[in-house]
Order: sequence, then C-alpha cells, then structure tokens
Amino acid sequence: MTNMTLQVEGMSCGHCVNSIEGALKAIGVVGKVNLTKNTVDVSFDENQVDLEAVKEAIEEQGYDVE
Repeated sequence: MTNMTLQVEGMSCGHCVNSIEGALKAIGVVGKVNLTKNTVDVSFDENQVDLEAVKEAIEEQGYDVE
C-alpha cells in the first residue's frame, strides 16, 4: 500500500470533503480530507491504481492538486 498526503486547493466545506472522498472511494482509494491544512491523505495499492488516476479523480471534482 502507498500512503501519501496531497496538497489540494479549492476545498472549503463538507460538500468538498464528500465529493473528494467519494470520488476516491469509487476508484478504490481511501482518502481523508483535512480542510484546515488543505490536504488529502490517500492510501492505495499501486498495482490497482496509479498516482495520476488519484490526482485525476480529485481534479475531476473541480479541485487543484499540487
């Protein structure tokens, strides 16, 4: 399993948390949003999902991954 923290811009509310965590769950990634730090902690199996797919799932929800 790969664990990392991604910096994500544009999050501000509970809806943001739900949309990001839901999008990640849909591709098999465990994600935990921290609105205070503007981060998302992710955990995923690189044999199943690559980092680009994780970033794309977040970006498709309208947020910027740095």
